[in-house]
Amino acid sequence: MKQGNQSKSSLKRKMELDRISNVPSDVIRQILSGLPIKEAVKTSVLSSKWRFNSAMIPHLVFDCFSTSDRTFIESIVDQVLVLHVGSILTFRLSHPDIVATSAIDRWIRHLSRNAIKQLVLEILEGDTYKIPSCLFSYQYLVHLELYNCLLKPPSTFKGFGRLKVLCLDLVTVVQDVLDNLIVCCPLLERLTLTKCDGFNIFKIDAPSLKFFEYDGSFEHVSIMNTLNLAVVCINLVGDGLTWTRPLSSSYLVNFLAHLLHIRRLTIQSEFLAYLADGDLPVKLPEPYMYLNFLSMSISFHISKEVSAAQCLLRSTPALQKLEIAAFDEDQPVEEEVNSWLDC
Repeated sequence: MKQGNQSKSSLKRKMELDRISNVPSDVIRQILSGLPIKEAVKTSVLSSKWRFNSAMIPHLVFDCFSTSDRTFIESIVDQVLVLHVGSILTFRLSHPDIVATSAIDRWIRHLSRNAIKQLVLEILEGDTYKIPSCLFSYQYLVHLELYNCLLKPPSTFKGFGRLKVLCLDLVTVVQDVLDNLIVCCPLLERLTLTKCDGFNIFKIDAPSLKFFEYDGSFEHVSIMNTLNLAVVCINLVGDGLTWTRPLSSSYLVNFLAHLLHIRRLTIQSEFLAYLADGDLPVKLPEPYMYLNFLSMSISFHISKEVSAAQCLLRSTPALQKLEIAAFDEDQPVEEEVNSWLDC
């Protein structure tokens, strides 16, 4: 009887293994693509078929480890890359215990042999990571995010011909490199610059750009050749900001001159003060017929900011939603709003 029970148990386990092994490969890949990389690798023990497919995961995301042991984490990434079969389309490294080391250089070199489309590097601790020159050979990149990095392309760099999304956060990049990088990405649709360093005057020249977000300080910004640009969000921060004189006598007119097609505009912190500098017209030269959302932060005790805000409101006949973050040191905000909002 005991031997019969053992035979039944063995047969049951064999049937379960057969069912697991017989799952179609496309279904296995779909299951694996939805799992964290650590869990996906664990499935390799189920059967040789699962082991093979787990080594073919095209999207590698390293953002969840149960340990803070940096050496162990690096060994895991090394092992996954060495055993990987086929194309790697996505590589995301985002973990608080990852710092700039030669291991990242090794991974970047390894990935250069793949037609990688999405790369996210978030070096959350330690020194700024200097991007190795081989990254600039990634000609299939569509999406690039860098955090706490130094960006210095080689002189031979001709741009990312397929890049559509570029996000730079706490990245050091000199002005001419940034300007040239944007120009040399003809398909760029989304550009986000957050607390970057190395430049104070920059220009955006991107015919395919649809979304632009900036958070940081500058002396002057110029946006041109952006007929597809629909969303602009600028948070200008810094103490004792000084601004260079634009070509126009009005910062407001000069900035908006090439943005006639925008639909959403967000102005935060000191940016309205920047736009208010120079001679302000009652209305802009041309109305903004597509702008339906406007968000502003205003210091109501500064008359130039109030005048700039009124100029914007008079020039946006299609406006549907208005958000105001009001700051006034002397008078109740409600009284100030009521005095000019119906302009």
